[in-house]
Amino acid sequence: MGPVSAFVLFAVIWTLVFFVVLPLRLETQGEAGKIVPGTHASSPANFDIKRKAKVTTLWAFPIWAVIAGVLLSGTVTIRDLDWFERMSTPEVSAD
Repeated sequence: MGPVSAFVLFAVIWTLVFFVVLPLRLETQGEAGKIVPGTHASSPANFDIKRKAKVTTLWAFPIWAVIAGVLLSGTVTIRDLDWFERMSTPEVSAD
């Protein structure tokens, strides 16, 4: 895995974890009792995006390290994921 592939894998994992972290500990304006005019009651009352990004990074890095380690070790290959057997078997030379 090259550096660009590693970065893309991290970006995808970070984004997925971010979508999981976004609704955690969310307090809506309706729950807080302070609805700003022009917004929905379900809008976040105190949305700390910086904290959520830090939590996301703290969770995404170990997940990325495990997945990258499995891919780099060769434990799981692309042929292991070929459930419909669409890939041809590699030819071995008889040298």
